Amino acid sequence: MRLLPVPAASDGVALVVHGGAGQRLEPLTPEAERDYRAGLHSALLAGQRVLSAGGPALDAVCAAVVQLEDDALFNAAHGAALTADGTAELDAAVMTGDGRAGAIAGCRTARNPVLAARAVLERSPHVLLSDPGPQLLAEWGLDAVPNGYFVTERRRRELAQVQQQAAEGTTHGTVGAVARDSTGRLAAATSTGGVTNQSTGRVGDTPVLGAGTFAADATAAVSCTGQGEFFLRGVVAYDVSARMSYLGADIEAAVRGTIAAALDAAGGWGGLIAVGADGRGVLAHNSLAMFGGYLGPDGPVTLV
Repeated sequence: MRLLPVPAASDGVALVVHGGAGQRLEPLTPEAERDYRAGLHSALLAGQRVLSAGGPALDAVCAAVVQLEDDALFNAAHGAALTADGTAELDAAVMTGDGRAGAIAGCRTARNPVLAARAVLERSPHVLLSDPGPQLLAEWGLDAVPNGYFVTERRRRELAQVQQQAAEGTTHGTVGAVARDSTGRLAAATSTGGVTNQSTGRVGDTPVLGAGTFAADATAAVSCTGQGEFFLRGVVAYDVSARMSYLGADIEAAVRGTIAAALDAAGGWGGLIAVGADGRGVLAHNSLAMFGGYLGPDGPVTLV
């Protein structure tokens, strides 16, 4: 397992993002590395602008994730992995440290799924909705797009190769952000296109609170990425918080213990990012690689 601790900033504000964990078998080309770093950098800047202005953690994580959803390199919204039928089905969730949450699953038309998840939190009495349609999105003031908007030629080729058993499919999936704002409040947001060639209707851990996304002001905000079924069975995001609450573990020990128990012992791979109540953060994964980044004292730091 690889774990990178992120020290707390002097002002207590924190932001950590990820662009997916995976089993990278070959090194990135210099061009690909540049592009992935640029995407992560843009996400961090978007969140930083919110936090620097004194904005809430929820605004910051949503701003960061929208940047990653709009970047076709990452497996979320535009450029998402495709189902066995060649369509995009998108999942997303947001949660604040005071226990409010919203999530969507199997969404086919929301341009930015993370904003639809936030609308569930703020504009509905529900927590999780399946495939909110164009009419509901319009009522929420959100953009609806044809499903083809999410489909890229790169993902079409990938799907064809997987179905011909010539490739393993998307090796990095899911994007996310966690933050602590100037008032000490925490928030987490996660968005994904799922797994290449997944069965239509499959739902992973991302929109399931406690599995792929969780936040509690007293402990930590967590966003996960990897083999979703393992994160569902291990209730990974909540387990980090529970270890801090019930065992008194610090954020690093809690993350290490959770990955060891829920992923290593079960034979799964993936990673997570977390920010604690004290502003300290963590990027950790037991996969071969994970895209990520955080706000350092001199600005955004990206990791590929």
